[in-house]
Amino acid sequence: MSVRRWAALGAIVVAVGSIAALLGFGLTHDPNVVPAALVGRQAPAFDLATVDGSQRVQLDTLRGEVVIVNFWASWCLACRTEQPALADTFNRYRDRGVVLVGISFQDSAVDARAYASSSGITWPLLNDPGSRTGLAYGVTGLPETYFIGPGGRVDHKEAGPVTTQLVDREVRRLQPEAAG
Repeated sequence: MSVRRWAALGAIVVAVGSIAALLGFGLTHDPNVVPAALVGRQAPAFDLATVDGSQRVQLDTLRGEVVIVNFWASWCLACRTEQPALADTFNRYRDRGVVLVGISFQDSAVDARAYASSSGITWPLLNDPGSRTGLAYGVTGLPETYFIGPGGRVDHKEAGPVTTQLVDREVRRLQPEAAG
């Protein structure tokens, strides 16, 4: 074989090896695990109407309380699995300085309202036209839940359905007297 052919063969081997290494490295990382850029930072403000249009909720007015912001959609199956934990959270903590709000993400107010009605959801569900609030929070999948401390900083982000145990742990960390 000539030197040119050996050089070409060597270049092909290096290219294929590089591509295989990159693919192999990429497969070792879970694409669902996205760094929580907001943790430790001020939570993005919002002023949103409930899906039924009966009231508005502004994050700034909730300062001093633990705020749990849950991004969800009526079409999201995983969101349905966390609904009992969220209902339990709302019922146990609503009079103890903990506020739970759901923000619909990439969903219509009509569909969100129908789902809330048929599911018996009693906590405030907010309409997010154009999903601007979800985008400000960096939502990449549903459900996603953000735990905001009394000072307005995002303390924890949970990707995927929450459990009662997870909520209790986060509330205890953020406001021990509320969990008592």
